[in-house]
Formats: sequence, structure tokens, C-alpha cells
Amino acid sequence: MRVTRLARILFVALRYGLDEYLLGHERFTAIVPPARFFRFGRDFTTPRAVRLWLALEALGPIFVKFGQMLSTRRDLLPLDLADELARLQDRVPPFASDTVVAILERNYQKPVDTVFRAFDRTPIASASVAQVHFAELPNGTRVAIKVLRPGIERVIGNDLSLMHTAALILEKLWSDGKRLRPREVVREFERSLRNELDLSREAANCSQLRHNFINSPLLQIPDVYWEWCTPEVMVMERMSGIPIAQLDRLREAGIDLKRLARAGVELFFTQVFRDAFFHADMHPGNIFVAVDPPNHGKYVALDFGIVGTLSSRDQSYLAQNFLAFFRRDYHRVATAHVESGWVPADTRIDELEAEIRAVCEPIFDQPLKYISLGKLLMQLFRASRRFNVEIQPQLVLLQKTLINIEGLGRHLDPDLDLWVTAKPFLERWMRDQMGWRGLQRRFLAEAPYLVSALPELPRLIHQRLLEAPGKLEAHERELARAQRQRNWLLGAIAVLLAGILALLALQTR
Repeated sequence: MRVTRLARILFVALRYGLDEYLLGHERFTAIVPPARFFRFGRDFTTPRAVRLWLALEALGPIFVKFGQMLSTRRDLLPLDLADELARLQDRVPPFASDTVVAILERNYQKPVDTVFRAFDRTPIASASVAQVHFAELPNGTRVAIKVLRPGIERVIGNDLSLMHTAALILEKLWSDGKRLRPREVVREFERSLRNELDLSREAANCSQLRHNFINSPLLQIPDVYWEWCTPEVMVMERMSGIPIAQLDRLREAGIDLKRLARAGVELFFTQVFRDAFFHADMHPGNIFVAVDPPNHGKYVALDFGIVGTLSSRDQSYLAQNFLAFFRRDYHRVATAHVESGWVPADTRIDELEAEIRAVCEPIFDQPLKYISLGKLLMQLFRASRRFNVEIQPQLVLLQKTLINIEGLGRHLDPDLDLWVTAKPFLERWMRDQMGWRGLQRRFLAEAPYLVSALPELPRLIHQRLLEAPGKLEAHERELARAQRQRNWLLGAIAVLLAGILALLALQTR
């Protein structure tokens, strides 16, 4: 099956002339005849951007998602490619409505017309993994129904098998293979992709994000109607708005694009540092802007198949690095890399600091339209090779989302300064984490454990002392000293706890 799929990929690439991208590169044209020598009768009159779009669509969901991500990076792509790849966000051909009805009736075990008051058989949107139809619940509630594409698991499974094989070969044959950990990266991507194939998981993601932003002035998340949800079907509140890519319509509706761009940055950092749970598929096809009076100017997020989570250690590391970058504190960036284990402990801090400074210093004090975060990441990546910096698979989704945010910000307001917008938010977060409020919050979180463990402390200390082989029998004087130390320690702990509880009591008054 893998050989068949690989042959299919090569066939499609050749059919649509994608080899022209490679053979047209200056390194090849310098040593071989022009690419048209290799056309072998193929028709190249169709624009290259259209051929690329058609090839990605023909290859299926994983390649469509790759095109979706590329379409947000107009700073990295020629405009003709970016414009054409943007079509992949909402113009994937739908599957037959009869198939949709059959899937619904199999899941509900009854005719569609008895489940919903009304069901529109014409899809409103069609994406790589699922498509969406409008309907009404029996009580008249207007909903959107997302239905999984039939057979998608098999197609994605074949592509993932090829990716795993390619990652293994890359790790074995490439000098940087082990450091980049491509197999772990593929496994991380596979986990997120397979989660996207279970619409009950997506419904849970949507519900969690809605809970996190239930009263937000910046973001709307649809409600989930769990009674009608299954792994193949998700039923949610019908949302309305203007696609964020349609700038002219947004201006006509009175949307402040500069404010919208700043709000996007704030939403990203709120999800990452407040909630440690973030929407990880924020390309323009998944983002609308509300124009109804109660929600005018709010983001409307859709498609919750891919979300990311972070540990408290990841959050702390990221915040320290972002702030250090904003402050041009390259020494702190270097030490944070060592402390987090991204580079070996014996790394020379001064050399790593010099490499980071050489990459970052030229790009600061410029507006966002002159800064490409994607290019900066690539430059840092190249500069860090000789220090054996390891790619962290758990942060791949975060890196992808940050690139999407940059693309959205660039689209809405080319003059948006990402650094200036994000810095105050991160400083507040660090104060909350490292200051008195952070200590208070952590202590209250651990209080139940401390209360249950404190009565056990004398027994645990005594048991620990008994574990020292032969010491109690051989050295009675040492035992007495240990008992005095234990009593002193218990007293000190009691005084410390009493002081902390008193301070907490004063703070809560």
C-alpha cells in the first residue's frame, strides 16, 4: 500500500508539472538545459499556481492542510501561489449529499427528517476532513452539522505510513536527523490529525474553548449540542460573520482592522499563557468576524479539530524566552535553552548568546511588515545547529499557530508590531506567576495535599531514619541528634505554615 501511495504521489507531481519548481531552480538551470526540455509533451499552459493547487487537492487531506498553512505566508510565497492556495481553505469539492444523509441515518438510527425539523442537503462548506450543512433542531434552534468524510481514515493512514518511513530514513541518513527527531515530530502530527478524525473530540475542544472565553469581548465560540454529537457527526450553534480574509467587506461593516489585528495577538497569548490550551488551526478559512450588534468586531472561531496544550514548564520557558527576546537579553535566552534541556548542559553560554545576537539584533526596532517571524525562526534554527539544539515535538503546534497568527496580523495590519503588542501581556503573566499572587495561588492549590501530609510527617521522617542500615543500633548519640533535628524541623514547618496562613487570611479580607 505504501508503494502504491508513493507511486501515486510521484505520478500526480509529474502530471501537474511540479518538477518544474525543482528543475527551474538556479542550481539546476546552471548545469542542465531549461526545464521545458523535460516536459515530454505535457501541457504547461495552465499557470503554475493553479497546477500546484490541483495537485495538492488530488493528493488528499494531508497535502491540502499543508497548502492551507502555506497560504497564510504571503511573505514567503509569490503572490500567485498564495492566492491560489487560499482556495484550499473553503473550496475542497464536497462529497455527495446522499452519502451525508446515509451517514446521519446510520448514526441516529432513524430518518434525517425525523431527527431535524429542517436539513439543507447543499453543503455550506467543504473541507479536507469534513463538510458542513445547515439544519434546524426540533425546537427550531439553527445549527451547523459537521459530517466526517467517508473513508478518510484509510487515506490519512496511508499518508502517515509514508511520513513515518520518510522520517525514519531522514533520521538515519541525514547528519541532523537525530537532533531534529523527525519521527517524534511525525508522531505528534499524527496524534493531532487522528484527534481531528474524531468529531466527538472536536466537540469537546469546542466546548472547552467556549468555557474559557464565555464572557470574552474579543472571541465567540459556538455552543455544542451534545445530544446529536457522535464520532462522525458534530452539531453546534450556527455562527454568522464575515470571513476574515474579505477586508473590503470588513471595512464596509465598520470593523477596525488595526484593533482586530491587536486582538488576534492578545487572543493567542491569552490561550497559551492563561489557559495552556489553544486553537492550533487558525488559518483564515477558520476565522470569521461578527457584525451583529451584540458581538460587533469579535472574532468567530470555527473548526476545533486541532488544539494544543502546554505544561506549566513549557509556559514558563516560552514566557521567559519571549520576554528575553523583547528585551534583547540574549544571555537570558541562551541560559533558558540550557535550563530547559534544549541544549547540552556543557554548552558555552557566551558562544550560544553570540549566535542568537547575530541573528536577532538586525530585526528589532522594525514594524511587523519588515519582520518575518518565520524567517527569524529558520535563521535561529540554522544558527543553533552547531550547539545541538533539539526540536521539541510538543511545541510544533505552537510554532505553526504562531506563524498563522503572524500571517493574520500581516493581512489585517501590515504595520502591527507583534513585539510591542505582546510584551505587556507577557510581563503581566510573569508578574502573576512569579509574584505574591502566583505564590498564593500555588499554595492554595497545594493546601489539600499539605493538610493531609502534615500529620504523616513525623512517621515518615522516623521511617526514613530507620531505613539507614545499622545506624540506630550502632550510634545512639546520632539518633538523639536526629530526633532533635526532627523536632526542630517540625517546629519550623509549623511556624512557616502558620505565617503563610496568616498572610493569606490578611490578603483575602
